[in-house]
Amino acid sequence: MTRLLRDKKLFLLDLDGVFYKGKESRTKIGGTRAIQALRNGGRRLFVLTNNSTDSAATVHSRLIEFDIPVRKEEVLTSALLTAQYLKEKHGRVTYFLVGEEGLDAEMRRCGHVRTEGEAADFVVVGLDRRITYAKLDHAARLARNGSRIIATHASRLYMHKSGPAMATGPLVKAIEYASQKRALVIGKPSPLMFNIALHRAGASKGDAVMIGDQADTDILGASRAGIDAILVTTGIDQNAPGMKLLAKLSNVDEIVPLL
Repeated sequence: MTRLLRDKKLFLLDLDGVFYKGKESRTKIGGTRAIQALRNGGRRLFVLTNNSTDSAATVHSRLIEFDIPVRKEEVLTSALLTAQYLKEKHGRVTYFLVGEEGLDAEMRRCGHVRTEGEAADFVVVGLDRRITYAKLDHAARLARNGSRIIATHASRLYMHKSGPAMATGPLVKAIEYASQKRALVIGKPSPLMFNIALHRAGASKGDAVMIGDQADTDILGASRAGIDAILVTTGIDQNAPGMKLLAKLSNVDEIVPLL
């Protein structure tokens, strides 16, 4: 596999399960050597993460604390891209939030207005570790009454420090089922997130590679977008059955000799 990645110009890297694991208490996995090697080789990169609980600025600060030299503009979270997508497509909107502080901060930064009332342009759904029945029920009622649903992502699991934990997907499914409406999904495995990254880098899908730990988000999403993928086994999945992989590595820093 020597120089397997020599022709790749854009590297898309997942966050949780690749650089570190755990939301409440984070443990570094790797990444310093990988990012330095990409910098030295003049490659473009984005951290492409379904994280919706933190702002992009917070994610960037944590990466720097772990000595992973990613630039702020290279961090693309599902929360950031959801807020920006709504602004680009619909201008300023009102929203009911199923989510946490980071998502709310990105929405407000884009000029959107949060409401707890009986009408909203959108129900915006991210991971919410303080979810209640009342909040889910209100979200579904709004959707039945005309609000559109937009989800930061719809993955089943994220990599908690102690192992896989329930992610945003089950919340999205509950609201969809109760309202009989479908959500627009921004994050992986939706091709939207990948296409945004390609556009911002000015790259073609053949120029890019996705490096992630989760088969049904990182690998499947890359496949849907026509992008090669590498699975790292430091997170959710050890294998990606039925999915084409460029390589399988035990740590993200193992890409260095492949560049």
